[in-house]
Amino acid sequence: MDLKQSLEFNNFLVLGDTTKKEKYAYKIKSSIIRADKNCFCVREDGNSIDDCPFEIDVLDLCINPIRGLEYLKSTKKKFKYVVIQQGASSDDIEKYLSDNKIEFVNGCLLMAFKVYKGIEVEEND
Repeated sequence: MDLKQSLEFNNFLVLGDTTKKEKYAYKIKSSIIRADKNCFCVREDGNSIDDCPFEIDVLDLCINPIRGLEYLKSTKKKFKYVVIQQGASSDDIEKYLSDNKIEFVNGCLLMAFKVYKGIEVEEND
């Protein structure tokens, strides 16, 4: 699977700081919402992946790789696909995902929504 195919799913979870407008996780969340998709957000100081009320199609890692791996290992919730944003990847994350037969791609959902869906985040979003 690639980034373009991931956009066909409807249920997204963003793992990162989605409350500050200048953060990429916030912009990714805004793109998902503008695309009329379901979006659940998990911040480091808040809820967990297990709190997501729907089945997760795409989990977007936009967080420190050490913390990202901790979240992945601690959840009981299943997800179909993981997008690993630049700076959120590590060999350990990729090994964990591969060992658990979870498809993943290193890429940027923000750019994928812009390039493939024509969705851009405005400054006031």
